[in-house]
Amino acid sequence: MAPSYSTRSPAGSIYKHDAALDASVGKDGIDYTRVNLLRNTAVAKLYEDALRYEPGTSISSAGALVTSSGKKTGRSPRDKRIVDEETTTEDIWWGPVNTKLSEHAFLINHERAVDYLNTRERLYVFDGFAGWDPKYRLKIRVVCARAYHSLFMHNMLIRPTEEELKNYGEPDFTILNAGAFPANRYTTGMTSNTSVSINFKLRQMVILGTEYAGEMKKGVFTIMHYLMPKAGVLSLHSSANQGPQGDTSLFFGLSGTGKTTLSADPARALIGDDEHVWTDTGVFNIEGGCYAKTIDLSAEKEPEIFGAIRFGSVLENVVFDEDTRVVDYTDKSLTENTRCAYPIEYIPNALIPCIGKHPKNIVMLTCDAQGVLPPVSKLTSAQAMYHFISGYTSKMAGTEDGVVEPEATFSACFGQPFLVLHPTQYATMLAQKIGEHKADVWLINTGWNGGAYGTGKRIALKYSRAIVDAIHNGELKNAEYETYPIFGLEIPKAVTGVPAEVLNPATAWQGTPESFKDTVSKLAALFNKNFAKYADQATEDVIAAGPKL
Repeated sequence: MAPSYSTRSPAGSIYKHDAALDASVGKDGIDYTRVNLLRNTAVAKLYEDALRYEPGTSISSAGALVTSSGKKTGRSPRDKRIVDEETTTEDIWWGPVNTKLSEHAFLINHERAVDYLNTRERLYVFDGFAGWDPKYRLKIRVVCARAYHSLFMHNMLIRPTEEELKNYGEPDFTILNAGAFPANRYTTGMTSNTSVSINFKLRQMVILGTEYAGEMKKGVFTIMHYLMPKAGVLSLHSSANQGPQGDTSLFFGLSGTGKTTLSADPARALIGDDEHVWTDTGVFNIEGGCYAKTIDLSAEKEPEIFGAIRFGSVLENVVFDEDTRVVDYTDKSLTENTRCAYPIEYIPNALIPCIGKHPKNIVMLTCDAQGVLPPVSKLTSAQAMYHFISGYTSKMAGTEDGVVEPEATFSACFGQPFLVLHPTQYATMLAQKIGEHKADVWLINTGWNGGAYGTGKRIALKYSRAIVDAIHNGELKNAEYETYPIFGLEIPKAVTGVPAEVLNPATAWQGTPESFKDTVSKLAALFNKNFAKYADQATEDVIAAGPKL
């Protein structure tokens, strides 16, 4: 191992250089010898730098670093690009999710990012891992100019031990985050001054024009969503936890559906809250931390997440009292997408290492803003594939730039923005896993009940928790069911802790029977229209599992 050395900056701070990084000069364009470099910096030092150099940064009364992501407070999926090059072009699902970017245009963006980063007074490097299973994990290097971004990825990636860092070597993928510097809108393929682009051949990701840290997190997931299936294992947009008897549950769902909240169960060990891989030996978490929504957060409703907000955590875009530094989690004035990133070990019952057994239960979460899907349904094998490929939910306010109220959407595999391969490839792998391990599959609606958004009410979290408890204790496996018309879903007649009238949307509906039937029919038509684009690659039983008008 080459020796490390230090230089003193004009301001008098000591910045440690690592000669192993110097060997990377020319490979990612960053000149690690001519900038004040901080590699895998101590959390306290990152706090100091963020407070000193990044306006709008504070410390909350709980000890978390409060910061601003600037103009962008959510992801910018319309600005995401994948480089069209010969080694991957035949594999990638090109279209609205994966937009092509030429190799030349990527190099322009890359050089723009490199020039910006190389001229910063301070540069932060974090070397970490994606994936808890050593057989499949990737070495991810993040290069950025903000202490906030470095601390965020310190929390979200798996933190290497001192020995692992000494022997880290070359990264498998590098993220260059120059988010404070805009893309050139006249570069071919750009639609704004924001650009998030991935080059699988060069194993690099470049961020320009957005300081929203979630772009790095989801960039890593996009990378894993391509490389893991190519390695023969299934990457999933899901949370996971494990019961006292070693029974693992997976929770699929987009942002705002309750994936993080419902998997943080004090009676079960948390494997992870968002991104996993299902292998031949079980399930492993991709990340080393959690990225939880904090809007309306309270110690009473979500004690594990509330307790994780402390020194080392990053709070994004929240409002707090200037005198007491107490955060007001009900304040939506900056964004509805307020977030906290914290290491997974901040959850008291986290399973470390984050590796579980094969799933026994699979929960597909949807947030139905129409108010007509049941709070819980038991799915057949064909229905499971139909709803996985459909991925119906409502985009919640703030999760993407420009979304201010729920919008009905279909997101294949409950994670379409992050898919790289065609949805049927992930669905086929999931069907094989479910069949092989005989997992039960459930559809849970955490959205509206009694009416659509604006008239009905959001299903109470305590009811959703009671439903999940009934799944885990076996109550729903042996329950009595009735068939929900049009969608053909099996609804339990009773669930402990949930009022009977809530379980059937027809009973809960506060409008006229005609308005209910009309709303159900409209949603069913949307399902059928969406699934038509996958019908040519779906089996007859899966097609038949859809709603019937």
